[in-house]
Amino acid sequence: INAEYMGLAAGGAAGATSLLVAYPLDFAYTRLAADVGKGGSREFTGLGNCLSTIFKKEGVQGLYRGFAPSVAGIILYRAGYFGLYDFSKTLLFKEHSYWAVPLKLGVALCVDILSAMIAYPLDTVRRRIMMQSGRTEKLYSGTLSCFRSIIATEGYGGLYKGAGMNNVRAVASALVLVLYDEFKHLAGNKEAGAKRGH
Repeated sequence: INAEYMGLAAGGAAGATSLLVAYPLDFAYTRLAADVGKGGSREFTGLGNCLSTIFKKEGVQGLYRGFAPSVAGIILYRAGYFGLYDFSKTLLFKEHSYWAVPLKLGVALCVDILSAMIAYPLDTVRRRIMMQSGRTEKLYSGTLSCFRSIIATEGYGGLYKGAGMNNVRAVASALVLVLYDEFKHLAGNKEAGAKRGH
C-alpha cells in the first residue's frame, strides 16, 4: 500500500480511536459552554452533574449523541491533516532543510484549514445533535435529518457558522505538525549517528 494512503488511513484511525474514549468529555464541554445563566437558571452545576444528569435521562446513548457525524468528521479531518501534509511534504520538499521550515509551516497551515473546512459541516451537525440530549422535544431524528433542516432553514452557509474562528486554531495545529516533523528528523539523525558510532 502506498505510504501516502497509509498516512491518510492511520491519521483517520487515530482520530476515531481517541474520540471514542474522549467523546463524553467533549459532549459535556459543549453542553456546559452553552449552559449560560446564574445559579438556578443553569441546567447543570458542573462537569459531574452534566454527565450524571444526561446519563440518568438517556443512558450511555445520551452521552454519545452526535457520535456518528463526529467520527466521520474526525476521520476526514485527521486523514487530511496528516495524510495531505505528508503527501505535500514529499512532493514539495525532496530533501530536509531547516531553511524550508517557514515554507513547511505555510503548507501545514493550508492543509489544516482545508481539512477543517471539509470536516466542518459534520462538526456543526454534531454540535446541534449534542444539544438535544436530555430534552423531550428533539428537532432532528439523526445526522441526515439535521443536515436537511440546516440547509432548508439557514442555507449551506448555516453548516459553516463559526468556521472563521475555528480556523484561527489552525496556526497552533500547523506548528504542531511542523515541530513534530522536525523533532522526528532530529531523533532520526541521532539514531543514525549512534549506529555509526558503534
